Amino acid sequence: MAHSLKVLFIFTVLFLVVAEAQYKFPPFPFTQDEQPVGEGSEIKGLIKIDSIGHWEIISRNAGVSAMHINLLPTNKIIVYDAKIYRTSRIRLPDGAPCVPYRDMESQEDKLDCFAHAVEYDIETNQVRPLQVTAGDPWCSCGGVTPDGTFVSAGGFDTGTRSVRYMDHNCQGCEWREYDNVLAEDRWYATQQILPNGDFILVGGRRAFSYEFIPTEGQRSQKPYFFPFLYETSDVDENNLYPFVHLSTDGNLFIFSNNRSLLLNPTNHKVVRNFPVLPGGSRNYPASGMSALLPIDLNDPATKAEVIVCGGNLPDAFHLADTRKVFLPALKDCNRLTITDPFPKWDTELMPSGRTMGDLLVLPNGELLLINGATVGTSAWWDADLPNYTPVLYKPEEPKGLRFKVLKPSQIARMYHSTSTVLPSGSIWVSGSNTHNTYRDVDKFPTETRVEAFSPPYLDANFDKYRPQINEDASKKELGYGAFFETRFTVEDGAGLTKNDLKVSMYSAPFTTHGFSMGQRLLFLKIDELIVETEGSYRVRVEAPPSNVIAPPGYYLLFVVHRGLPGKGMWVQIH
Repeated sequence: MAHSLKVLFIFTVLFLVVAEAQYKFPPFPFTQDEQPVGEGSEIKGLIKIDSIGHWEIISRNAGVSAMHINLLPTNKIIVYDAKIYRTSRIRLPDGAPCVPYRDMESQEDKLDCFAHAVEYDIETNQVRPLQVTAGDPWCSCGGVTPDGTFVSAGGFDTGTRSVRYMDHNCQGCEWREYDNVLAEDRWYATQQILPNGDFILVGGRRAFSYEFIPTEGQRSQKPYFFPFLYETSDVDENNLYPFVHLSTDGNLFIFSNNRSLLLNPTNHKVVRNFPVLPGGSRNYPASGMSALLPIDLNDPATKAEVIVCGGNLPDAFHLADTRKVFLPALKDCNRLTITDPFPKWDTELMPSGRTMGDLLVLPNGELLLINGATVGTSAWWDADLPNYTPVLYKPEEPKGLRFKVLKPSQIARMYHSTSTVLPSGSIWVSGSNTHNTYRDVDKFPTETRVEAFSPPYLDANFDKYRPQINEDASKKELGYGAFFETRFTVEDGAGLTKNDLKVSMYSAPFTTHGFSMGQRLLFLKIDELIVETEGSYRVRVEAPPSNVIAPPGYYLLFVVHRGLPGKGMWVQIH
């Protein structure tokens, strides 16, 4: 027996020695110049940055006040205002005919020779005036199709049932406008892209329904009655521009006033109702903010979580509009995991109250609260005390450590102001017009200046750690579930492993009235990081698995090193 145990012990030792040798000396070792790195490596954590950001005025006059904006894959922003003002700070280009209209006060026929839309080039900060000849796009909605065409729907008066198109792939393009093609009026409606690339329109003033944008040149087939919007309307409405987010199961999360549900847009059935969010009203005109938190594809559950912040009490608009009594904006932020079987709202407090603000998802997964006011509501002359101070929100930090107050602007950005994330990672900020015309001299003048806000991650002291994508050597056409490679450099990438990296995909949203429609950020699965030469890498990444997770179209792809994003590259998935 003792002899058998001794023999077993010797064989066991020999097996362990051979196994260790095989582990240390693979039969086909990688070359010194090209090695996969990251397996089993420690996670270094985020780079600590003390910066509170930086503001810069990049244009003294964009021509129009930026009520509605959408960044296109051409690196141009479509910016447009309302026609009803019949004025702006930029005239139509030479040779463009003025637009005749009837002045309702004087009952005189007049000519409108001003542009109410521009194409803003983010690389030169120059604008090209665009003519809007058909229905008024005031308080409309929008989004970008899978092929990059910008589509705007709804508006005011003659524009309530209009659809407008702007190509992205031609020089000097103008609007293609179609009036009376929608089935119902869509003033203050929300537009959301679906997995098949179509757009759904939800709500609008006295429009308790939803419908789908038809093929260009066709008419909408029918509206679908949606009692939820009627039920959530109150004396001040507070159900306009409903928050709509595409969940990871293909259903639509729709939030209106203080209630929310999940709607199947294919069979038109309500999948589930969510708990009421107490505290006040969140949609226009109380005008809170909402975003879908980053979707991490490394999580097998692929959960979807929404956040709703700010707004005001249900009667705040009535008091502001009739008595000029401005109630304090709400200070709470509330999160709900809509894919949980029994979800509950989780509440925390912002550093300051905010109404009419924007809530942007940044390339590294943090969120930015920016613009707005601390008292009052949306609508002309119905707010005061601008909220000049942006706030960073870190969703992965523990409660109590998530908010960081950043450097304030010197420009009031209130009603009809907008902002959007640029490929550089900076924030384009413009607009603000609390009046029924353009005013140069006022407590809050009409704003056509454009600012760029640089969040802390753009601190130049850390540029040596920032990834720089080699676009010419990287794949830009992606297929669902397929692997692709992105090449990049890092000036100081000593010890870089795949655990130090994240690769994100961001859909540039349409932003108006405090809501960024179609905004979505995904963290992709990193399969492998290869060191090509010192400071030069290629990362092998798995594309999103389906159009439910990432609707077809253009996205900005970012490589993020320990919280520092490099400049984004446009990719297209289909």
